[in-house]
Amino acid sequence: MKKLMLGMLMIISQQLVMAQATVKGIVSEKETGNRLAFISAEIDNVLQSVSNEHGEFIMKKLKPGKHKLKLSGVGYKTSEFDFEVKEETFVIQFQIEKQVLFLNPVEVTAIRANDRMPFTKTNLNKKEIEKMNTGQDLPFILNQTPSVVINSDAGNGIGYTGIRIRGTDATRINMTLNGIPYNDAESQGLFFVNLPDFASSVNSIQIQRGVGTSSNGAGAFGATLNLSTNEFNEKPYAELNNGFGSFSSWRHTIKAGSGLIGKHFTIDGRVSFINSDGFIERGASDLRSAYLSAAYINKKTSLRLNAFTGKEKTYQAWNGIPEAKLRGDEAKLLEHYNNNYYLYDTKEDSANLFNPNNNRTYNYFRYGNQTDNYRQDHYQLLFNHEINKSWNINTAFFLTRGLGYYEEYKRGESLDDYGLNAVTADIIRQLWLDNYFYGATFSAQYKRNNDQLTFGGAYTRYDGKHYGKIVWSEVAVPKDYKWYNLTAFKTDFNFYTKYQRRLNSRWEAFADVQYRNVNHTINGFRKNPSLQSGGNFNFINPKLGISYANGNGWLGFASFSIGNKEPNRDDFEAGVTQKPKHETLYDFEVNIEQRKAQYNWSVTGYYMHYNNQLVLTGKVNDVGGYTRTNAPKSYRAGVELQAGVKPISWFNANANLTLSKNRILNFTEFVDDYDNGGQQENKFASTPLSFSPSAVAGFTLNFIPVKNGEISLLNKYVSRQYLDNTGNDARSINPFYVTDLRLSYQLRFKKVKEVNFNLQLNNLFNRVYETNGYTFGYIYGGQTITENYYYPMAGTNFMAGINIKI
Repeated sequence: MKKLMLGMLMIISQQLVMAQATVKGIVSEKETGNRLAFISAEIDNVLQSVSNEHGEFIMKKLKPGKHKLKLSGVGYKTSEFDFEVKEETFVIQFQIEKQVLFLNPVEVTAIRANDRMPFTKTNLNKKEIEKMNTGQDLPFILNQTPSVVINSDAGNGIGYTGIRIRGTDATRINMTLNGIPYNDAESQGLFFVNLPDFASSVNSIQIQRGVGTSSNGAGAFGATLNLSTNEFNEKPYAELNNGFGSFSSWRHTIKAGSGLIGKHFTIDGRVSFINSDGFIERGASDLRSAYLSAAYINKKTSLRLNAFTGKEKTYQAWNGIPEAKLRGDEAKLLEHYNNNYYLYDTKEDSANLFNPNNNRTYNYFRYGNQTDNYRQDHYQLLFNHEINKSWNINTAFFLTRGLGYYEEYKRGESLDDYGLNAVTADIIRQLWLDNYFYGATFSAQYKRNNDQLTFGGAYTRYDGKHYGKIVWSEVAVPKDYKWYNLTAFKTDFNFYTKYQRRLNSRWEAFADVQYRNVNHTINGFRKNPSLQSGGNFNFINPKLGISYANGNGWLGFASFSIGNKEPNRDDFEAGVTQKPKHETLYDFEVNIEQRKAQYNWSVTGYYMHYNNQLVLTGKVNDVGGYTRTNAPKSYRAGVELQAGVKPISWFNANANLTLSKNRILNFTEFVDDYDNGGQQENKFASTPLSFSPSAVAGFTLNFIPVKNGEISLLNKYVSRQYLDNTGNDARSINPFYVTDLRLSYQLRFKKVKEVNFNLQLNNLFNRVYETNGYTFGYIYGGQTITENYYYPMAGTNFMAGINIKI
């Protein structure tokens, strides 16, 4: 028996040794023989590496036998090679051809941070995006990146979704599409629902955390998202992607491209349809989108026209669920009802509130067409030109057209508030947005020897109309009566200059300065049509940094940046006596990391100090509403840890952990006092910033049990989040830990490039958790009453799909 065991161990050990071959690849340009850096290497569609500054990459622990290698890089033709592993260690050389067409996306590289820039960043390539794209909104694709917390009104990631990075909400995250600003000009928010399935047209994403490098559009006050769709496809292709999942969720996507026509032209297109009933009652979404891109390319010039559109109809779930209802606490639910009985003034409303079978799916809205309806069309014309080997220039013109409304049923409205007779009636009204956002961006890049200079900027204008219509009433009103019709205008001009200087083979210095002028004119608000507001702002945003890199995988940087940001539309509604100030952020970042073929790790420390950060305090403004108030001092300080390991060919793991302290100093809370009138003040010396968890972690395990098959476990942990700035646990979101399971398998045929099967089980262990909410409180009957509302996520649910590539 002992001899048998020893024999089996010898056989196993021999197999392990045989399975640990190491390949060192050397990539050079076919025309000149020069070695090439930043060329992506992929073996058997699984193992990945990138060539270093010497054109070398290493793949370890390859199994003996035949393998397929794919090499790709900007400006070079994608090439595939077959090779066979016979020895434990060997060197093999590969040559790839330079693409004679001008493919450098200057409109993106001008605002993105490269590997040597001293900014905290994460890059996602097309393959990584495809793996995560199951039809959910963009935030869910970014969920496993550092410091990210996501949410969904409907509870399943389809419809209205949100994202926070380092605790920073979407109104402070700058987002560009091919270098063109996307944030809503007035609210400064990101409405991903207006870009259904846009990820299917995206070939790369860069996330910059902190102030980041200068970009176009809204000020980056915590993060930047840069998305690029301008991929070059040399060969014709077609894709059919269909999916089905829980809550009657469907996804249908068709993509096709012409490849290179006549050596100069390409056309790419996509149409997508996504439908879901949502986890929340009546949380349905009906989403449509289309994308078309046509390009002309020669040796030194490219001209590209992009046109894409998104149309959404979503039933509303944005009121959330009262805490007592969510927890199934009958006594507190009755107390909530007694305090808010006017909200539930029909028998159906009351019965729905007290129905014990819908505690986690409850939706306050019951009107059949309580829907948000919006369409957004985008047009982009991008021109790139290489003047000579040192100079590249880019200019782009764009138009974004938005039109839509929110329809709602309002009970017992006093029509004198609508400029009509002083009677009370039920009505159906629509709140409309009708806007144009247009402008131009430009950039130029100079590279020579150890110097790189980039300058650029943008001019944009927003022309917006806000109006409301009564489309039905219990009493007679004029047809399609408009009770308000208001305009708003906003211009934004920025100019930036960036300079990189390679001091020696290891050290590189960076300087960046941006000037930005913003002028916002608001001709009234719905609740106060006579209030004229807005402001003119001039900002100077400098950045300085230094980076280090050697040939052994070590990198590091240190940087200091200043960012300034104007208030949004709602902030200006505070009135004449409470006009908001702009916000200022001082951002310090330091990083050290090591990248190896089989492992990588990094540590980033940051300190983000705010002057006049706009926060909710509960203070009532001039028109009786709650708006944000400038807090003199606040900060976010933390460390971001990342690591990845590929110990063997069939397993790899990636993890990230953010530990942070997020505080607001000398904070004053205002609480409505219905007993005595006015508001009561509560003062705090130092409290946690709302929605800023002290710990956020992501952990992914990838198993490759068979060739072309993969099993992935995606884990996410988020610590306690406070709903306001008082640090009160009774007004918070409980910590949660959730695991998703993703299965994928790929088949290849002679006439079909790929057939991909995928299945994703979200919330594998059926955790009960919430990711978002809000709170308010008041004093009544001698006691302080707190009302918490939450947005729960679905229990175990799935999305399955098949993607056919031709």
